[in-house]
Amino acid sequence: MNVAQPSALTGPVDVGVGHALITLVAPRRGRERDYNRWYEDDHFWAGGLYCPWIFAGRRWTATRGLTELRYPAVTPVVDDVADGSYLTTYWIASGRLREATDWLAAMNARLGEEGRIFTDRDHVYTSFTDHVGTVYRDSGVPRDVFSLMDPAPGLVLGLVDAESADDRPRLERWLLDDYLPAAVVPGGHSTSAMVFRTNPPDPRLRPDVLDRLARVAGNGGRLTILWFLDRDPATQWTATFARVGEEIAVGGGELTLLAPFIPSMMGTDAYADVIRPQGG
Repeated sequence: MNVAQPSALTGPVDVGVGHALITLVAPRRGRERDYNRWYEDDHFWAGGLYCPWIFAGRRWTATRGLTELRYPAVTPVVDDVADGSYLTTYWIASGRLREATDWLAAMNARLGEEGRIFTDRDHVYTSFTDHVGTVYRDSGVPRDVFSLMDPAPGLVLGLVDAESADDRPRLERWLLDDYLPAAVVPGGHSTSAMVFRTNPPDPRLRPDVLDRLARVAGNGGRLTILWFLDRDPATQWTATFARVGEEIAVGGGELTLLAPFIPSMMGTDAYADVIRPQGG
């Protein structure tokens, strides 16, 4: 495979979040710990942070209690809204997305040849996204470039659809100029909110992964919102997030998924036994 070589001598080197890899995955039943150790001990590095231009990463977990808070119950994103227990977020430097994805495609091919791909897992939502903007609660909270280094106590993933791809720019401006500044406010528990354009999955992913991700980009009008919180989202769900779907509809958007997470205790198997619904 011909891979474009990243160069430190040409191209942008601006400090900031230009893009993100956001990936939500469900390990197969009974393989939770095996998946957890494979991902954190190997793939998080070899298939993630070792990549040139990926400069930060963090894993997040949905316990069964948090999974039960997700809505809407029926979503065009996945067959079962409860699918996906582990979310990973990576920040990619501005203007370097193509170089990063070229490198990752080559590395994942190599890891496959070396038998270092864990196949007992299902991709629920995976997209290389483009950062549109960030709204902050106040001047004292970390800027988005730092947000994965000292993890927030809670994170909420939201997927929002415009009526069409042509309508997406208007919706993203409404989110950044009107909706989020009115929601992420001093005294609230959301410290920041980041908006990304959701892109179709990279066509170089394995065919079985591509099949699972056929609905990731929706109609081309999908946006991803990440809310960073100063506490466990379960403690404020009703007060802060229960009406997000109705609120988004005011701006002409449709909320297609709202899912809360807490930071994974990386390097451990904490929560591995509490990510499945009771009896499920």
